[in-house]
Amino acid sequence: MSDTNDYLDLLENADHKKILNLREENRHKLFSRKKGYLSYRLPYESVCNLRASSLDLGGEVVRIGSADDLTAEEHQQVYRVLRGFMPWRKGPFQVFGIDIDAEWRSNRKWDRLLPILPDLKGKIIADVGCNNGYYMFRMAHFNPEAVIGFEPYHHHYFTFRTLNSFAGLDNLHLELLGVEHLPLYAGSFDVVFLMGIIYHRISPVEMLKDVWKSMKKGGTVLVESQAIPGDESVALFPEDRYAKVPGTYFVPTAICLKNWMKRAGFHDVEIFCTHPMSREEQRRTEWMVFESYEDLKPDTDGRRLSRAVAGLCQRRSITHYLQFLRQFREIRSTILL
Repeated sequence: MSDTNDYLDLLENADHKKILNLREENRHKLFSRKKGYLSYRLPYESVCNLRASSLDLGGEVVRIGSADDLTAEEHQQVYRVLRGFMPWRKGPFQVFGIDIDAEWRSNRKWDRLLPILPDLKGKIIADVGCNNGYYMFRMAHFNPEAVIGFEPYHHHYFTFRTLNSFAGLDNLHLELLGVEHLPLYAGSFDVVFLMGIIYHRISPVEMLKDVWKSMKKGGTVLVESQAIPGDESVALFPEDRYAKVPGTYFVPTAICLKNWMKRAGFHDVEIFCTHPMSREEQRRTEWMVFESYEDLKPDTDGRRLSRAVAGLCQRRSITHYLQFLRQFREIRSTILL
């Protein structure tokens, strides 16, 4: 369950020894007899011999093969395996004619990137927090030398491995690693995609420094984040979770995110897009049946908090924070005097 065409040969500055050691550790986990691993590995192994006759990676739907590629029995088996990988967060996909309507219409985010997308042909790319690899497949349309996905969750790992076993793209690779492992890839990447990750990190500037270290001189990083409105360089730090999402730490304003990046060492930082969330982009589907954007909206008695309401609360929270900060500075000045 390893890449035969090892991309490490392309990365002369990476710490090959430590990366290979981590791979071996992860291999032992992936081949564990524990139910949590078996429930994804065995389905992958049951269909990984199947191959798609065609690929279409240039449209909003990643299309892998057609229904005619499989027998009726194989088609039913693939359908069961794909359903077993639920919830599908990123998409949409069509796999051997099976339409997978994921929670996120990830093509919308990709469309926002297209106007400023650097040339990916022949480049070495990192997709940090790649999930099931939707964006990696979209990148593959531009013929990169290699795309390395970093994804620490074995559920997403096996989902991607299954999809790419069908697609057969040998320039797409996935490591069961996280953003914290980027320092092992010093000076390696021409382009880094960091989408939907930064607000889940307790030290966003330190994380951005790790990203900076992993990049080649003159490289490009594309960062996407949740954000709060405002012109001040501040970030919301929720007490427990943000819009019901656990593991959310700092949710910045756009200017705050820009300043984080500058402090991390990046130059020519540009905020190229801001937009509100909507149910058209994130919603519950038959392939993701749990809570989604719509569940964050208030019902008629206002018991549930919407993102719009949260935004109003955040504006007040920021105002109070700024007032407190000014008061603190006045107190400190008095003490110093």
